[in-house]
Amino acid sequence: MKNLLLKIMILTSFLGFFGCKSSSDPAKWSSTQIDKWFEKGEWLNGWTVLPDASINRKEFAISYFKNKERWDKAFTFLKSNDLPKLEVKRFEIDGVNVFAPVTDYLSKNEEDANFEAHRKYIDIQYVINGVEMEQVAPLTMKKEEVTPYNEVKDIEFMTVTKSSSYKATPDRFFIFFPSEAHRPGIKAGENSQVRKIVVKIKVE
Repeated sequence: MKNLLLKIMILTSFLGFFGCKSSSDPAKWSSTQIDKWFEKGEWLNGWTVLPDASINRKEFAISYFKNKERWDKAFTFLKSNDLPKLEVKRFEIDGVNVFAPVTDYLSKNEEDANFEAHRKYIDIQYVINGVEMEQVAPLTMKKEEVTPYNEVKDIEFMTVTKSSSYKATPDRFFIFFPSEAHRPGIKAGENSQVRKIVVKIKVE
């Protein structure tokens, strides 16, 4: 009897140890655990803009814990600056690991733009002023290559078989991962002026 109790205690401790270990790895979290962490929002570092519902929460959690320092620097930059007053230029946040170009442009017609994808960087895209549509598709929906991948610019262009569309306004931000093709800057109704910041976070 004592041996049986001892074995049960050892097994419980063993399972408890590995349970704790796996709970620190978002890749092993349940969807409920992912949602709870995501919705708590501590990762925003005080930035009050809402994440769009289209964001892949699990992929984000995995990337966040893998490169927490980079993500924290990105969100701290967004929280700590008066974004509408930023100059139109590239802001250096952490060398090649995190940087953020601010651009002004006129939103485009669908037929004038192709889907793009990156391999080295993740995008946090936020419309500071204006409104546009963001179109997103998994890379598995790639149909034809329009422009081959350029390693220096970290970009390739393509067409896709199917995509989803989301309205981008100053009340929410988007995150696009290398596993996603996206076509940003599309007009929402009429072509209009947009100011956007894209924080680029290096993948490793």
